[in-house]
Amino acid sequence: MNAPLISIITVVFNSEQFIKTTLDSIAEQQEKNFEYIVIDGGSTDKTLDIIKQYNIVDVLVSERDNGLYDAMNKGLNLAHGQFVWFINSGDKLFDKNTTYDIGQVYLKNPDCDVIYGQTQLIDEKGTVLGMRKKTAPNPLTANSLKMGLMVCHQSILVKKSIASQYDLNYKVSADYLWVLEALEKVQNIVYADRILSSYLENGFSANNKTLSNKERLKIMMQHFGFLPTMWAHVKILCRYIKEYKK
Repeated sequence: MNAPLISIITVVFNSEQFIKTTLDSIAEQQEKNFEYIVIDGGSTDKTLDIIKQYNIVDVLVSERDNGLYDAMNKGLNLAHGQFVWFINSGDKLFDKNTTYDIGQVYLKNPDCDVIYGQTQLIDEKGTVLGMRKKTAPNPLTANSLKMGLMVCHQSILVKKSIASQYDLNYKVSADYLWVLEALEKVQNIVYADRILSSYLENGFSANNKTLSNKERLKIMMQHFGFLPTMWAHVKILCRYIKEYKK
């Protein structure tokens, strides 16, 4: 049995400052059990020039789109891998052995639908800021997401056969819904017990927190119901108060 083909998808637009970090992390992988898809929104800076310097890109699309999640849907539609994995501009795979280790996890659990792990935070200069505050729980279930996006989008690989299209009605939190829907469908989920990605904290959702919270509340109400959602928010509030007092 061989390790599965992973479709790594990067969505980028006018990101000449950060795209090299992402590309370098893909290029250094010791295990090449992946295809690499880059969806560019029609960049007008040097982003495309930088991308074209690398020979690791299997599919490159550069055209105008209808926003981040429309671009991510394009990547999904072009993916041929058994699993899809979104590593966007500024984010990176944790180390050179990441894809190898994921392959080993799969070989021990060949019937898995989702593989996930932990996330390290980095700033715009690539400096490590520490671990993500929301630690991915083990086990991870759809109910885990009542407490927020408990697994970073950059640290979860979803089998393409259960991956939904991103809902373009949500401008900031379609990734939360995407992960939630995958966890509602999953039959076998495996914890990789390692850091899978380094996430650029100054990201899209981080810069739109108010809208993100509103959209997530709407999604939670639809999937969990009114009372479970309200109770979850009480627990979230208590957690933040506890952390603030430290």
